[in-house]
Amino acid sequence: MVELSPEPLKSPQRGNWIRLRTLVLLRWWAIVGQATALIIAQRVYGLDLEIGLCFLVIGVSIVSNLVASFVFAENKRLSEHDTFQVVLFDMLQLGLLLYLTGGLHNPFSILIVGPVTVSASALSGRSTAFLGAMAIMIVTLLMQFYLPLRLGDGFVLAMPDVFRFGNWVAIVIAVIFLGVYSRWIVQEMRAMSDALQATQMALAREQKLTDLGGVVAAAAHELGTPLATIKLASAELAEELADYPDLREDALLIVQQTDRCRDILRSMGRVGKDDLHLRSAPLTALIEEAAEPHVARGKHIHFDHGPEDLTSQPTVLRRPEVIHGLRNLIQNAVDFARDNVWVESGWTEDTITLRIMDDGRGYPPDMLGRIGDPFIRRRAPANDPQRPEYEGMGLGLFIAKTLLERSGADLTFANGSDSFRKEASRAARTGALVEVSWPRDALEAPSGALTPALGLNQPLRG
Repeated sequence: MVELSPEPLKSPQRGNWIRLRTLVLLRWWAIVGQATALIIAQRVYGLDLEIGLCFLVIGVSIVSNLVASFVFAENKRLSEHDTFQVVLFDMLQLGLLLYLTGGLHNPFSILIVGPVTVSASALSGRSTAFLGAMAIMIVTLLMQFYLPLRLGDGFVLAMPDVFRFGNWVAIVIAVIFLGVYSRWIVQEMRAMSDALQATQMALAREQKLTDLGGVVAAAAHELGTPLATIKLASAELAEELADYPDLREDALLIVQQTDRCRDILRSMGRVGKDDLHLRSAPLTALIEEAAEPHVARGKHIHFDHGPEDLTSQPTVLRRPEVIHGLRNLIQNAVDFARDNVWVESGWTEDTITLRIMDDGRGYPPDMLGRIGDPFIRRRAPANDPQRPEYEGMGLGLFIAKTLLERSGADLTFANGSDSFRKEASRAARTGALVEVSWPRDALEAPSGALTPALGLNQPLRG
């Protein structure tokens, strides 16, 4: 089975997702806001500003926007480095404008936090840390170096030093807190998005395998009659060629190769035939099918199916997400078990329950509350002799949990205890435990649900 890799999903090319047009539009809004604030400050409040230098700084942003609009295509997407340069330019432009308009005495100095927040949402941690340090350095310099705000009569507008220092502290805290906060939130969203994409890939792959198996089963079904005809004709021909040994050997070879073709088609179409003809199956058959790829991996898988009377077991729909989810859970148990894995199933009139246990070390206690989240670093220590150099990404359990919950299941992860059914096995079943339960009507197939069969083969003609 091909393993899904999270690497394509965690590509460093995320920076290429940002369009230059988006940043250009945001900068136009900033330019309009800056120009409006300067005009109001001068015309309405009568501030004596270095208006020429201020508009020169704004003009640099206007020129850069015009160059970006006319030189580059509208759908151009920026790399990580290009986005970093754009955000750094905006931060320096804002810092210079604050220098010309009173430094930290200017109430708009809090806007220096904006580029850091944008970086935390769009750029790497290293770029965000650099821009955060740059923002702190800029506001620190603005504490001492700035052109004062003056009224038309020469009166200097200045806040007390204690308020100015408080403003500096507030900006520094905002840069650090909002940067870290935004970074964590974005990383959580990206991890969940990547894991959900991997889940969809797994489900799509399972569906493709099901569809491919159906095609193979159909081919095997339809080719059955022609192959039988070839075998019958070649066998009769071999009998008639008893006096011609060379020709008889050729006829017998045709018979052998016909049998071989039949066996190959039967082998290839076994799973697909099940998927094509049995859209529903007994619960025990579904569980054993999910476990089948891991039966021969050197660990003993013990099945304990519900009541002794299996005739009462429910017939369930053979949904790809259920099979794939259970297969992932059983694979995880087999991976970490020492020697044995137990798969127990049970049912009542209202619920269907499945428990998967192993005799391994179990889940780390500090991770129990996070089992099923994507991109958990490890389950076992790095020096685990059973899984050397194992680095778990948590995607397998996440995919299983997501797919099974999508089918209506409720999952519980725990470490085993000595409270299971059989006295002789109690000491062994102390590894990891996963309990999956469905409302019976969410998994059970409707009565009389049948799949249309393939068309019948044409009868042999004499």
